[in-house]
Amino acid sequence: MAKEKTPITPAIRQLRAEKVEFADRLYTYEEKGGTAVSARELGVDEHRVIKTLIMEDEAKKPLIVLMHGDLQVSTKELARIIGVKQITPCTPETAQKHSGYQVGGTSPFGTRRQMPVYLEETITGLDRIYINGGKRGYLVALAPSELVRVLKPMPVHVGIR
Repeated sequence: MAKEKTPITPAIRQLRAEKVEFADRLYTYEEKGGTAVSARELGVDEHRVIKTLIMEDEAKKPLIVLMHGDLQVSTKELARIIGVKQITPCTPETAQKHSGYQVGGTSPFGTRRQMPVYLEETITGLDRIYINGGKRGYLVALAPSELVRVLKPMPVHVGIR
């Protein structure tokens, strides 16, 4: 894809500012299609497509969870690990308020608000991941080590089938 077609989002601005090497991956977005659709459209394993989930604790403090596309988050285990009573997914409106991104186009990079980031630790074992670039139908491919360098997430083991 031509360089000039790269959507310019807060995520892309942060990636460029941090000198992250990434590749654009545009695809046809499907409402409520999730990572299964993006993986199918891009011809990649859904396990390599990383979803960005905005959640909150019982005090309504927001946080980001990065998870393999083919796994769910054990919110009970995450709450135990980080020492809170409960973790719940945010409503789409609340997630957008915290992140600045429309649900389906949420990136962990360039969020409106600084939030703690929790990363499913097995993601770092992959050589390349595909994560949202801040717009529906737009992922960026990069090395997990770059994500770790830029976001400094806390590794956790909370992925379940």
